[in-house]
Amino acid sequence: MPEETLPQTVPNQQLAADAFPDPAATGLRWEPASAAHLETWAALIARTAAVEHPSWFEKPGDLVHILESTTNEARIHTLIGLDTEGVARAYGRITKNPEGDKAAGMGCVDPEWQRRGIGTAVIAWQEAQTRKRFDRDKAAGHATGRPRLRIRTEEQHSHQARLLESLGYGTVRWFNEMHRPLSHPLPDVPVPPGFEFKVLEPALFESVRLAHNEAFQDHWGSQPRDKESWHFTMHEPTARHDWSGVILDAATGEVAAYQLASYDPDAAKDRGFKEGYTELLGVRRAYRGKGLAQALLAEAMRRFTEAGMDVASLDVDSANPTGALALYTGMGYAPVNRSMTWEKQL
Repeated sequence: MPEETLPQTVPNQQLAADAFPDPAATGLRWEPASAAHLETWAALIARTAAVEHPSWFEKPGDLVHILESTTNEARIHTLIGLDTEGVARAYGRITKNPEGDKAAGMGCVDPEWQRRGIGTAVIAWQEAQTRKRFDRDKAAGHATGRPRLRIRTEEQHSHQARLLESLGYGTVRWFNEMHRPLSHPLPDVPVPPGFEFKVLEPALFESVRLAHNEAFQDHWGSQPRDKESWHFTMHEPTARHDWSGVILDAATGEVAAYQLASYDPDAAKDRGFKEGYTELLGVRRAYRGKGLAQALLAEAMRRFTEAGMDVASLDVDSANPTGALALYTGMGYAPVNRSMTWEKQL
């Protein structure tokens, strides 16, 4: 993201104080996220993760990346709850594409402050923000339908499941985190004749975005990525373009398939192993069944191994329509953790 000075507050007309959770009921002072909160915000997430042990959690660099988004949306739609000492004890945020048919909610509550109704208050705020976003997007001419909020949790976090169920949410999808030990012999899957492999580079970003939108148009929950959201994805702090690959149709030069990889060194310290992670893998419909996904995964494993990774990892929708689960198990991946997506129509 371009360098910029992060604003310390969000104008009142953009996020009115009456939209905040009740300080008297929660015992916390609520503010929109800003650069002034980064240290205590990151500490809150790390403190919670130390107790709940999620497979991944946001680090300081991720939070900076959120606040450095090219619009003010992330700051408007992220809320921090502070105690009397100014320590962050809870946070919530939502994201939504302008033309999307749903919003996604994220957040956490300090383990020492749980069971006080704070999580309920944060979700109520997320729901209110979701309604406002849908109303605004409809006014701008986007057909978004009835407001929906989705929240993802890990299967191990039963306390989160109980809370969501009590608030009227239901599970709509399951996902598998899968690992492939790189100590095992690596698959040898060459790029088929008529295709060319390229390491991801900025000149390919836009054509990969368009290929992604086509490849994922039949995937549950997927929405087209606009240029701004794709810019955010391409410049994630953990992105590894040197481990990411693109396969081109040699005859036309068009993107046929792609694999986007990342590496989180902080997660390696937390989990005790280093993983090369496949963030996105897509093959355009006209090029499916030609072994392109297998070739991309094999090349990614080779690059992961050369970089000293212990495992190759990814997440997959358990009901993926392209048969991705069978693809990954065939390449040596095995499920190690499950998560679910919860949804509520507002």
